[in-house]
Amino acid sequence: MARTFYKSIKESIKYWWILLLIGLLFIGLGVYCFVNPLASYAALSLVFSISFLFSGISEIIFSIANKDEIDSWGWTLAYGIVTTIVGFLLVVNPVLSLEVFAYYVGFLILFRSISGISHSFDLKNYGVKDWGFTLFISIISLILAIILLWTPQLAGLTAVVWLGMAVITSGLFAVFLSFQLKRIKDLPDNLSDDLKRRYAQIKQEIEDFRNQ
Repeated sequence: MARTFYKSIKESIKYWWILLLIGLLFIGLGVYCFVNPLASYAALSLVFSISFLFSGISEIIFSIANKDEIDSWGWTLAYGIVTTIVGFLLVVNPVLSLEVFAYYVGFLILFRSISGISHSFDLKNYGVKDWGFTLFISIISLILAIILLWTPQLAGLTAVVWLGMAVITSGLFAVFLSFQLKRIKDLPDNLSDDLKRRYAQIKQEIEDFRNQ
């Protein structure tokens, strides 16, 4: 029997902090854009490439480590690979035009935003609170990504601002989702002993029925 999304989250939440680190990293990238709006494209490329490589490799490790627990581990692996590839492309092309740089970042944020929208509806279907906020952040991130891809020729401070907002919204989604997972992780500790006993009894009865 395929594992449900809710069960997958419960079994993998010991890794919730990985999403938190990735989210904080993306927020830091956005802040860097605003604090250093006149930074050269080469400087932006270096900072983004290192961050994307770290983020992508972390997501790849997370997905492979949980491939037996998470039905949708392939999606996490996919955008981990995409993030790593973008980071690698920025490493081998340290001197990029802003148009090409914006295209790389826009494509990555677009991919992650679509994934975030999908996860938001999964959270809704399984009764996770505040799923609407995750959907809202993902849609905003998607819009910003489309702007970067549609008009990558934006120049100067305007382009840097769009870049900053795009990665910050992507980071906010990851941070918010990580705390949702942390809340689920702590849920069993807050259950009464009687409820835990009843749950174990029902689970055993289901197993006995399936084995008949």
